[in-house]
Amino acid sequence: MTSGFEFWDYAVFIAYAILILGVGLWVSRDKEGHQKNAEDYFLASKSLPWWAIGTSLIAANISAEQFIGMSGSGFALGLAIASYEWMAALTLIIVGKYFLPIFIEKGLYTIPEFVEKRFSTNLKTILAVFWIGLYIFVNLASVLYLGGLAIETIMGVDMMYAIIGLALFAAAYSLYGGLSAVAWTDVIQVIFLVLGGLITTYLALNAVSGGEGILAGFSKVVDAAPEKFHMVLDEFNSDGSENSNYLDLPGIWVLIGGLWVANIYYWGFNQYIIQRTLAAKSLKESQKGILLAAFLKIIIPLIVVVPGIAAYVMVNDPSIMASLGETAQLNMPSAEQADKAYPWLLQFLPTGLKGIAFAALAAAIVSSLASMLNSTSTIFTMDIYKQYINKNASDKATVNVGRISAAIALIIGTVMAPLLGGIDQAFQFIQEYTGIVSPGILAVFILGLFWKKTTNNAAIWGALASIPIALALKFIPIPGLEPWMHQMGITALLTMLVIIIVSYLQNKGIDDEKGIPLSKKLFATSPLFNIGAFVIMIILTVLYSLFW
Repeated sequence: MTSGFEFWDYAVFIAYAILILGVGLWVSRDKEGHQKNAEDYFLASKSLPWWAIGTSLIAANISAEQFIGMSGSGFALGLAIASYEWMAALTLIIVGKYFLPIFIEKGLYTIPEFVEKRFSTNLKTILAVFWIGLYIFVNLASVLYLGGLAIETIMGVDMMYAIIGLALFAAAYSLYGGLSAVAWTDVIQVIFLVLGGLITTYLALNAVSGGEGILAGFSKVVDAAPEKFHMVLDEFNSDGSENSNYLDLPGIWVLIGGLWVANIYYWGFNQYIIQRTLAAKSLKESQKGILLAAFLKIIIPLIVVVPGIAAYVMVNDPSIMASLGETAQLNMPSAEQADKAYPWLLQFLPTGLKGIAFAALAAAIVSSLASMLNSTSTIFTMDIYKQYINKNASDKATVNVGRISAAIALIIGTVMAPLLGGIDQAFQFIQEYTGIVSPGILAVFILGLFWKKTTNNAAIWGALASIPIALALKFIPIPGLEPWMHQMGITALLTMLVIIIVSYLQNKGIDDEKGIPLSKKLFATSPLFNIGAFVIMIILTVLYSLFW
């Protein structure tokens, strides 16, 4: 499908690209008389304000899989997929209050560094190697592939050229400037991301209402497809048949089960997410950034899920399709090809706005790529290179190794990307791989943070045992545990049990010497954070009550 891009669409997109590259290179410049050091490159000189942290968290998180995949999920199963976003808002509050105070107090560069301080260098190295592999072969490759596929679908550009173009765009400013370039350009990326997404949502709902506006359009969508507005899915449909979507979103267990494992692992212990919070001016500044990100997560479904539901109503209403003309029949989304929903909607945008919407999609992809590259190089440089290869590396050598390792990671990811297959396989690839290992890592971190009796040997046993536990639950049929979220939750609990048993056998109930002393003062938060957290919880309660 070609997009029908015209001069002003190309002009808007080119202007966006020049702006991002210009800002990225400008903030990356070396200040006169100052050689960029590790803190400058990997933690943006620990100078990020709250608004840059909040927007950068969202830019790192939102990518092609949200715009393309979540719109497709909105088309196929409805608003229930928004639980990923709305529960993330609550998860961010937990991370800001209970995890960040410990991480920032310890002056961390990387998440594996915490493992070394709490447990041992051996366990840190094991997890560092794992994360480097995960970021390159799963995250980088999948974002490049899905981004390339999106550009191919919308503009008709060959996917390989699209992948290379995205890789070069992300590399152009992130490799040289480090986290500072990534975080400051993310502020602009999020403006494009939100603006472009809201424009697409507005025009989709306006088309549904026949030009009567967004509120009339939303009302018509709810009336036309009420089944798409349930946050908690039933196991069986009204006719008694099995609900095929229940395996991915298993009813009330989405709210109280395994999705918490995925969310807390992702937002609390994921280097390319948590790194920008470690680069804050202070803990309070970091917590304010977390609060901004949580508010932004609440509106993300309006940008990425509602357009998919609107597309579902449009293609199933003959009068709307007739008003859209013959071009609407081209590459129309269907139950089997739901992921075409967002690219299909873009063709109806007016000249100029199409360029903004495409810039929003590109911003989502490129900002995520830049974040992953920077975090991969941070872990390799600080946890592998400086630990084993050159302990006394100068600042210049450290920064150069960071740039070189990021470039190598990008090349490998670019080669891997086309091998992922279809978009559904790419999603399956991400979910299956991270879903097998994340429960064990979560168990190690949660007990390492909050249970002083946890020992290094117990953490290693738990991390190793979690893999066979996860594989057994995945491949041995157990009635009632078919949804992958259930499997993740059970794996995390069983891994914690292994760690607790081994810790007791080793230390006989005595606190480990590296246990973290906890106090009320450590977790004290400002009135602003407390009020903001309370407001977010009220909003989430209202949303789930309205769309239960």
